[in-house]
Amino acid sequence: MPDHPTRDDIDLVSGAFWGRNPHDAFTWMRANAPVYWDGQAWGIARYADLKAISKDPATFSNARGIRADADAIPMMIDMDDPEHLRRRKLINKGFTPARVREREDEVRQVCDQIIDRVAERGECDFVWDIAAPLPLIMIGNDLGVAPEDRNQLLTWSDAMLTALTGDPDSIGPATEAFIGYTEYAGGVIADRKAEPRDDLMSVLCHAEVDGDVLSHDELVHESLLILIGGDETTRHVISGGAWQLLADRRQWDLLAADPAKLTVGIEEMLRWVTPIKNMNRTATRDVVVGDQQIREGDNVLLLYPSANRDEDVFDDPFRFDVERTPNDHVAFGFGTHFCLGNSLARLELRVMFEQLLARLPDLELVSPEEPAYRAANFVSGYESMPVRFSPVAPAGA
Repeated sequence: MPDHPTRDDIDLVSGAFWGRNPHDAFTWMRANAPVYWDGQAWGIARYADLKAISKDPATFSNARGIRADADAIPMMIDMDDPEHLRRRKLINKGFTPARVREREDEVRQVCDQIIDRVAERGECDFVWDIAAPLPLIMIGNDLGVAPEDRNQLLTWSDAMLTALTGDPDSIGPATEAFIGYTEYAGGVIADRKAEPRDDLMSVLCHAEVDGDVLSHDELVHESLLILIGGDETTRHVISGGAWQLLADRRQWDLLAADPAKLTVGIEEMLRWVTPIKNMNRTATRDVVVGDQQIREGDNVLLLYPSANRDEDVFDDPFRFDVERTPNDHVAFGFGTHFCLGNSLARLELRVMFEQLLARLPDLELVSPEEPAYRAANFVSGYESMPVRFSPVAPAGA
């Protein structure tokens, strides 16, 4: 095994490790063991190493799975080119810049509806009442889910995302969720193939590149990837970003005085929260990274939150600054697997905070204590965040 310093509290595939703030461990790793073997995977802690690996899919493959402790799934995220590129070209038909821009009014209407539900109460749980509904409703609209079925969609998403952590107790619920989603999606796919509508599922059903189209099974798996990849991630950036703004009121006031600053501010929220905590790659040959020998078949874990606090890249990286520029973060990954939904996520974040700043200007935390994290080793964020504000009338009143 590698000859480098070790720490007993670093277990990069453990939910408990990610269920606490891991940045003390990452700071130590960047300084002492930036390519760190924890017994199951090599953790890549530095920004430059992470980017170099992301640009070399021939040496560091996705095809054996993005989890270090779970098998690959037939989704494009678990594929290498050329199959990955084939699917990406087809899925990209639903995420063109023009299509995303056209959705701003829809996003704003959904944000106002969410705020309307709590506006007169003067208090709510920010995570579940404000942050969680937005991506769930938008993804539900994308995938043709009826409003009354959105809670079921959330249940399926949570069960399948939990299974990606490798927890053996999650296999049964995840299997049931996959069967349920497959049956539901099958009905939507059949309907959209026969009668297209103005939603993402219709676009995917009829997407064509050089005569190539998505098969039924590919439609099911790629729509499922959109569900589990976009639901919790956006939720955690909204809630994590809001906590930082409200914990340091000067940041909130800067954006309230000039909402145009949100374009830059959103990038800092993404850097700070980094909702996708890690992605696995598998070495296809013996290779040296840093001063460590990685063997063919080894797991190589890209630690995005650590890269986004790298002192060699970000000035004063532990300072949250909505005016930070430049801000070349890797919250959406890097290279051939850069997140396709990044533009839509940025739109949802910007519009939600525009509406919150305008409609709930005195929003404040009930407690100054940082909220607890969910213990999950892939995507994690705050589980609850009570807030209060002066009651206001609903937007439509």
